[in-house]
Amino acid sequence: MSLHQFTPPEELYWELFDAVQMSGIFPDSKTFVDCIPKRPAKDILLDFYEESKSKTFDLLEFVKANFHLPPDPKPIDIPQNLPLEERLHLQWELLRRDPDPEIPDSSLLPLPHPYIVPGGRFREIYYWDSYFTMLGLKVSGKVELIESMVANFAHLINTVGHIPNGNRTYFLSRSQPPFFAKMVELLAEVKQDEGILEQYIPEMLMEYLFWVEGDTELYLPGKRYKRVVRLDEDAFLNRYFDDEDTPRPESFQEDIHLAQRTTRFPFKVYRNLRAACESGWDFSSRWCYDPMDLRTIQTTAIIPVDLNVLLSETERILIYANKLSGNEKLAANLEKNRRNRIEGINRYCWDEERGIYLDFHIKFKEFVDRPSLAMLFPLWAGTADAHQAGNVIKYVEKHFLKPGGLVTTNFHSGQQWDAPNGWAPLQWIGFEAFWNYGRRDLALELAKRWTALNEKVYQKTGKMMEKYNVEDLSLEAGGGEYPVQDGFGWTNGVYLALKERMKA
Repeated sequence: MSLHQFTPPEELYWELFDAVQMSGIFPDSKTFVDCIPKRPAKDILLDFYEESKSKTFDLLEFVKANFHLPPDPKPIDIPQNLPLEERLHLQWELLRRDPDPEIPDSSLLPLPHPYIVPGGRFREIYYWDSYFTMLGLKVSGKVELIESMVANFAHLINTVGHIPNGNRTYFLSRSQPPFFAKMVELLAEVKQDEGILEQYIPEMLMEYLFWVEGDTELYLPGKRYKRVVRLDEDAFLNRYFDDEDTPRPESFQEDIHLAQRTTRFPFKVYRNLRAACESGWDFSSRWCYDPMDLRTIQTTAIIPVDLNVLLSETERILIYANKLSGNEKLAANLEKNRRNRIEGINRYCWDEERGIYLDFHIKFKEFVDRPSLAMLFPLWAGTADAHQAGNVIKYVEKHFLKPGGLVTTNFHSGQQWDAPNGWAPLQWIGFEAFWNYGRRDLALELAKRWTALNEKVYQKTGKMMEKYNVEDLSLEAGGGEYPVQDGFGWTNGVYLALKERMKA
């Protein structure tokens, strides 16, 4: 991969980029940044400077003349009247992409192996989506695709030092919830080969170091650097972040308009919007000072319980892998880090009074009063004790279990990671959380409700959706910056995985 691939569209096209993204000629800001140039960017830009001086200049026609618009995926011929499970096994071909050719001045970071995309406007691989997609690929027997996707993520780690949000140049400044070690563990389980854990130690460790970068320089409690915050002598916990503080290229106009409607410094708004994208929950009341107002977004001020549980899982898998390889010293250091992390989660994110896990506010030094399904992650990972798990399950069953599954939060903010929406990855986290702590009845009830909703919507529309309205089963999900997408990688994956567990 050559260095020119690392230049994002806003730096390649400058005034042309601004003109297109602020003009609204495309309803979706992501369209232009995904366009493929027909010739070198510098030549296109020079022609733009000249031609745009004309009174008859047509911006849309100029773009169409100089770029290939993102193609629609080709439909595949799937026989009608197949049961949904059988259709989904075949539908992976619709979402499968071959290894990418290197295209000069394209935003796509080429990957050397085949992979699955989510679908709809999401034409590239996405980091945390892929773990839940892999759960379904396992059920479908697509082991080679799991292997190739893990290899692609390892390639990205070795190329850019971390796994970006997706394989686009405009995603390079952030990651997403760190599931890579879990993917490696899943592949090792599927292939029944622990050597895979050893094989990917360098990449798992490199990703871990990306998340904890700067921890050794934080000498005093309260200090923070990028994704690491030192809360006390032993507690180094993580937050979501983004290395850039400019409008997102793929949501350029939306970010600028939001920042214009607040008295805050625009760069603070932009960084917090970007950090929320790194969380995967873009957007949610969870990240906002005022749960009903996205302008108050404060993602970088929050210690998220789910992120820190995920990093404790990365530590656990690295500990095991390093013991396999005989590196006891590194394993011991990681064991200390993991022990301190779990103690930190319990000290700063466990609300004994309410019996739930909550995010922690770095500046205010208090819980963020936004109960969400993030509280289930310690149960999913098995780091909660029986007392904690019992209280969390009781709370979730009372407040979050709806007719169609688990609702993300109980705030109706208009954002997509809030009520009334349910999302496939969080249904899986909930299922595993209940199952791990002896509530298999509740796990199966959740699986029954969610898969029934998937089937109901599929019967009506012929589509598997990105998200679902779990509160009112007669209505579609909504919220967010774009229309509801169909496809859909992680929904297909979780549906297949839950159906398999329901049969067991």
